[in-house]
Amino acid sequence: MAPQRNTNEISGDVVDAAMQVHRELGPGLLESAYESCLAFELLDRGIKAQRQVELPVRYRGHLVEAGYRIDLLVEDRIIVELKSVDHIAAIHQAQLLSYLKLAKKPIGLLINFNVKLLKDGIVRLAN
Repeated sequence: MAPQRNTNEISGDVVDAAMQVHRELGPGLLESAYESCLAFELLDRGIKAQRQVELPVRYRGHLVEAGYRIDLLVEDRIIVELKSVDHIAAIHQAQLLSYLKLAKKPIGLLINFNVKLLKDGIVRLAN
């Protein structure tokens, strides 16, 4: 049995896979294209990635379906929120932090593919 990989290692693999997708496609496409390709790249590397995972809101002890979806949930630990925008705004980071809290996940990656260098479009947040 292979040893369990830690969350930081998996997070690094997600960033590496995103860089591969960005090298192949470049900026300027719709978020959905990057989501499909990143999910493919992760699965091809043997990393479990679920797309468009429902995220209910807990309100006064009740789960309420509010239409929220996690773009990618990687190895059931890392939320990956994808964007294809001019720049990452504070509201994008707030959205990811809210998703981390609602889903009770430790790490989130906010990746904006609409940049010349992908390293300039990545934000890592912890819950």
